[in-house]
Amino acid sequence: MSRLNRRLFIKHTLATAATVTIAGTKSSGKVLGANDTIRIAVAGLNGRGSAHTGAYFGMKNVQVAYLVDPDTRTYKKHLDAQSKKNLPAAKTLTDIRKALEDKELNAVSIATPNHWHSLMTIWACEAGKDVYVEKPCSHNIHEGRIAVDMAQKHKRVVQHGTQSRSSQSWADLAALAKSGKLGKLLVSRGLCYKDGGTGGSTRGDIGTKPTKNPPAELDFNLWLGPAQEQAYHENLVHYRWHWFWDFGNGDAGNQGVHQMDIARWLIPNATWPKSVISFGGRYANNDQGQTPNALVSVFDYGETQLVFETRGLKSPGFRGQTVGNILHFEEGVVAGGKFYPKGQGDGEPVPKVTSDVKIGGDHFANFIDCVRSRDTAKLHAGIEVGHLSSGLCHLGNISFRLGKETEYDPKLGKLSGNEYGTDALTRMADHLKESGIKFDGKNLRVGPKLDFDAKTERFVNNAEADALLTRAYRKPFAIPEKV
Repeated sequence: MSRLNRRLFIKHTLATAATVTIAGTKSSGKVLGANDTIRIAVAGLNGRGSAHTGAYFGMKNVQVAYLVDPDTRTYKKHLDAQSKKNLPAAKTLTDIRKALEDKELNAVSIATPNHWHSLMTIWACEAGKDVYVEKPCSHNIHEGRIAVDMAQKHKRVVQHGTQSRSSQSWADLAALAKSGKLGKLLVSRGLCYKDGGTGGSTRGDIGTKPTKNPPAELDFNLWLGPAQEQAYHENLVHYRWHWFWDFGNGDAGNQGVHQMDIARWLIPNATWPKSVISFGGRYANNDQGQTPNALVSVFDYGETQLVFETRGLKSPGFRGQTVGNILHFEEGVVAGGKFYPKGQGDGEPVPKVTSDVKIGGDHFANFIDCVRSRDTAKLHAGIEVGHLSSGLCHLGNISFRLGKETEYDPKLGKLSGNEYGTDALTRMADHLKESGIKFDGKNLRVGPKLDFDAKTERFVNNAEADALLTRAYRKPFAIPEKV
């Protein structure tokens, strides 16, 4: 990665290079009434940004005061939507730091690329603003922990965008797993089989785009933010940044973090695993992408294994699921809302166990309710929850990135220490063969088994793996080493 070009730095960032002023807000620490207006800045206006603005536009006494994105082409559709609802027009900004200077601003809602999630959360907390941050809340484990600590230090309400946490049905399934009614939970499985489509694929072969000057409407330096300076190409802006390590985390940290969060939630009292091992690869025609589009990660939780499978090529489902979760109990399998005793039969109703936790409702509305009440205990997906589930995605990716290319061997799955890893590898190989991928050379990457210390959030005696818990940050977009 090239060094920061001094002229580019002076031109684009010197004016805003100072540390964010902690201005606080008019309502910092104050319980807000139902008739008090909550003013929000929505940052990141492509993709999920529309879900954010759409949610807030429909809420009483909630105002989107700022639309923030380094690409000015993204503003119009949101301003038009505001106008159609006869709402006050938001101010448009390229830099979130300008909005954070507003003492009347209550919250920031973040839908930027992943590499901005933690930094923007941290800046907002320092400035006394509450935060809704899209999944994953971090680009790596270190910055996720700093975001958690910063939220706690400044007593901020921070909601993580894993919306399944607002689902009573998943809460009830977690209660079933904890009850022991179906025996021990042997495997909590998450699936992210998401076909990228053909011709202009977003997940399969994305091709190669030449480097060029960024569009005049895009402040590419701001878009890069914490990442090292590098050339612009059209496989980055918008969306395909997910498949580049500097900005995204592959589909495990894209769609997959939702199912990863559910998989962890369904294991009673699960936080960090004892270990992780991953295997897979990027199966494309030497395209520009870097992250795997076929990956299996196995996490050891003692009595229970968490197995996570990601596929980016067209694939049949497993037990009827493509994007979803499957529970393997001693007494049978729960999949797709049915229970299969000993894994057989056509399925029957899932045994009913009702959670003591009553949730449900809209995820954004839950955030706004907690902003008003200042009661972080009522958040459906607080920042600590987001940090742990996002962190699992990072752990799986770290094992993969440290892996070595090898020839396919069905026995490799035994490296995971259980039959479920072997089964997942075998099915992945069959899927890839059906997609035209031939295992006739060293085109399978097998990661090392990495032991993890939950207390320190570091690997056990593995400096190479520890180095991937963070990244080299580019000033002035650096994450602090500690709070």
